[in-house]
Amino acid sequence: MNNFDMTGKTFAPSRRGVLKGAAAIGAAGLILPHTTTSAAAQTRGGTFRIGIGHGSTTDSLDPGLWEHLYVQTFGSARHNYLIEVGADGQLVPEIAESWSSSDGQTWVFPIRQGVSFHSGKPVTAADVVASINHHRGDDSTSVVKPLLAAITDVRADGNNVVVTLEAPNGDLPYLMTDYHVPVLPSADGKVDANTTDGCGGYIVESYEHGVQATLNRNPNYWKSDRAWFDRIELVSILDPAARLNALITGEVDLIDQVDPATIGMLESRGVARILSIPGNAHYGFPMDSRQAPYSDNNVRLALKYALDRQAMVDVILGGHGAVANDNPIGPANRYFHAEMEAKTYDPDKARYYLQQAGLSSLDVTISVADAAFSGAVDAGAMFSETARAAGINMSVDRVPNDGYWSNVWLNPNGNTPFCATYWGGRAVEDHMFTTAYAAGADWNESFWSNDRFNELLVTARSEVNEDLRREMYHEMQQLVSFEGSTIIPMYNNYVMAVANKIATPEQISANWNFDGFRCVERWSMA
Repeated sequence: MNNFDMTGKTFAPSRRGVLKGAAAIGAAGLILPHTTTSAAAQTRGGTFRIGIGHGSTTDSLDPGLWEHLYVQTFGSARHNYLIEVGADGQLVPEIAESWSSSDGQTWVFPIRQGVSFHSGKPVTAADVVASINHHRGDDSTSVVKPLLAAITDVRADGNNVVVTLEAPNGDLPYLMTDYHVPVLPSADGKVDANTTDGCGGYIVESYEHGVQATLNRNPNYWKSDRAWFDRIELVSILDPAARLNALITGEVDLIDQVDPATIGMLESRGVARILSIPGNAHYGFPMDSRQAPYSDNNVRLALKYALDRQAMVDVILGGHGAVANDNPIGPANRYFHAEMEAKTYDPDKARYYLQQAGLSSLDVTISVADAAFSGAVDAGAMFSETARAAGINMSVDRVPNDGYWSNVWLNPNGNTPFCATYWGGRAVEDHMFTTAYAAGADWNESFWSNDRFNELLVTARSEVNEDLRREMYHEMQQLVSFEGSTIIPMYNNYVMAVANKIATPEQISANWNFDGFRCVERWSMA
């Protein structure tokens, strides 16, 4: 007898909704939605211009390779997904009308009828199958290939898509919301990953990698209560000062990564308002665990105790965030390990771990750019100052913003083994761990591998006992925090500034930046 009943509901009351229809992700650990200024009645029309602190000439249209906010927002403007995360933190049917499973291992997704791509081609179950399979198989280059590795089969059954897993996983519906997995048009069982065609609210007029994108409203969009703007313009503005100036002068209507030091000045101008949305997003400094000295966990611990986390929250975030403990699982996650020993700035303890590594001092270089996160260069300088008291001589290498994610992050040339990073966080622990900490994952940015962690990662997915599952995720967080290769000093709020002429809903999603990337679809002219 399995642990599931035959109604498509799962093994524990708190997870019941995840397995059928518009499930409550709140039960799975997503943070509660942020409430902001009440918006007036939404108005159709106008142009929404967004200045984004990300973008690179090396960007790709292939969703399996998307890395940052520029391509994520561009993708959400023109694509739909099987399932959406609503602003209230619940799963919402999108191209899938619902989802169900009798055992947590075989899932059925009925596909919405009457939806067409911008090219006029109807969206079918075959398109969904091909879109999922783009991220699977030996030839796939998708960064979410490990995330979907547990899928053993995907097939169309009439208007249904049937997904079979190697073991039960109640989190599968959430995984189908991942921004890398939009529904693309297919032919002969394959998708063209570089197409600009989609079934979302906006049709691409022009696009230049890492520079700009212009899209017009899809007149045939199936959602009558979405896509309010006539036109969307996305502009990559990597320099924080230039981005802020573009908002003040009216060249753009929304910017991300607002420097906390400029918030008071911006608000005094009266042209825009600040949105500060707490979530599981975090800033960090990955170390390439394959290279000395970072291959020694004593060195990694020395570095972790050599920075002042609270000072970074106060100075870099301006208080718009919270101290983190080298743990990518945030306080809003269901299995957050709140009782784990907290690391504080302790030069003596840092020196102790250097001695354990057989060192009396340490020379390292950290490569930083504000493309990683707003204030990354200053954070690197702060880290260097506090580390000096522990006998760590840290040189700060300020690298170019353009191309940061392709030339520096993930250490592609082997010469940037210590750098800066940001993560949007994930509502489900398995999603975060599988994407960035599983051995061999494409986005395992520190190349960390721990046998015990990898064993628990697989086992926890299908564990039906809530207490045991919690114990497993707590142990995994302990391993990542005290043996892992990424320093995570702070959880950052999503801090945006939006022009007063733009109306925002009362609830703004906290699962990703820009209202879960859906500002282009949910917001409107005031």
